[in-house]
Amino acid sequence: MNEDQIITYLKENNIQKIKFAFADIDGVLRGKVIHIKKFIDGLKDGYGFCDVVFGWDSSDACYDNVKLTGWHTGYPDQLCRIDLSTFRTIPWDENIPFFLGDFSKPDGNDLPACGRSLLKRIANQCDEMGYHAEFSQEFEWFNFNETPQTLKDKSFTDLQNFTPGMFGYSILRTSQESDFYNELFDLLLKFNVPLEGLHTETGPGVYEAAILHDQVLAAADKAVLFKTAVKEIAYKHGIMATFMAKWNENLPGCSGHIHQSLWTKDRAQNLFFSADDEFHMSDLHKHYLAGQLHCLPHILPMYAPTINSYKRLVEGAWAPTTVTWGIDNRTTALRVIHTSENYTRLETRIPGSDTNPYLAMAAALASGLYGIKNKLPLTIPATVGNGYHDKRNGSLSPNLYEASNIMKDSAVAKELFGEAFVDHFTQTRLWECRQFAKSVTDWELKRYFEII
Repeated sequence: MNEDQIITYLKENNIQKIKFAFADIDGVLRGKVIHIKKFIDGLKDGYGFCDVVFGWDSSDACYDNVKLTGWHTGYPDQLCRIDLSTFRTIPWDENIPFFLGDFSKPDGNDLPACGRSLLKRIANQCDEMGYHAEFSQEFEWFNFNETPQTLKDKSFTDLQNFTPGMFGYSILRTSQESDFYNELFDLLLKFNVPLEGLHTETGPGVYEAAILHDQVLAAADKAVLFKTAVKEIAYKHGIMATFMAKWNENLPGCSGHIHQSLWTKDRAQNLFFSADDEFHMSDLHKHYLAGQLHCLPHILPMYAPTINSYKRLVEGAWAPTTVTWGIDNRTTALRVIHTSENYTRLETRIPGSDTNPYLAMAAALASGLYGIKNKLPLTIPATVGNGYHDKRNGSLSPNLYEASNIMKDSAVAKELFGEAFVDHFTQTRLWECRQFAKSVTDWELKRYFEII
């Protein structure tokens, strides 16, 4: 619906409030409920938010190392603009109208910290090159019979898993908790976040969902909304859902793989497919893949943004550790899938479920387009067999600190995303490292408290 149609809908249905939100640097939705008059009044110029929303971390602790905002700027308002194309209603919350927004500006001088604005710019570059980018993200997550209060009371220990045992693709486990399982699928569909598939993964209380593919910005919107929607639906059932990359060292991590392909603008032809190639890979596909391999070490924090992300990226844990690619190989960083012409695509397997989808998809698309622009040849051979042992092209950085410092100084990253974004984003990651470094962990207490 266009602006007039949306306003008519709101007035005819006597709707007095709407909810809107945007994703911060960590991909966490921040938003408000506002009166319909404020909504209409702000459609042109936007809605003010104190820019501390991009000046603090996921726990609302203010950064002391960023230029964009801080005590030195006085934390002024920045204008969030609603994207009317994101209109939907929330079926588990009285069907309140909902919109996504971002900090894009009419003159193109966007707020550098806004991930959705960044992805929009890269999607526009893709469009100008004559391609339609089709993307989707899939997520794994753990469910617990807990609440925010019980987690706090128990200090995040002795958590009760939603279901017991390692039981991937289980029909029994989902029928056992069918109300929650069916509501996830049905309510997400009504929320315009349609799922391609939903099933249990191996691990106690683990689910995996693949979201139906869409144009890259719409796909990222749906991925961001999916994570919050799952948590809210889970709350209704007395369940806590976590998208941490690795919540327990003895259990599998949670992935957030990104599937992608480039098409003609009319979506009639998959430009990644070639009938003449052994693996049905077009030259365009190979350039795109080469670009991702080339850029990967420079932009890793956009795929692995937290301290915890790197606990997942370990050998033998269904997550990659090397700069590799392969044909239908789940041990490599990049997996080529060529089951049919319409489904020939690239799967970027580095991201965990803790990613900011806007940044992860921006990283994938921008680095792929970099390979196309520069006609990078695919000189790295496909890995056959165990990708963990194939270190011919190097390994992924083992921690956030190393990865962030590489990105901070990378000319490639600055070319892809602009110096202002790279500076702000990497400083927020280095802040995260500092917060972790000064904390005293359970591991340290158990190891040193009595013995040392």
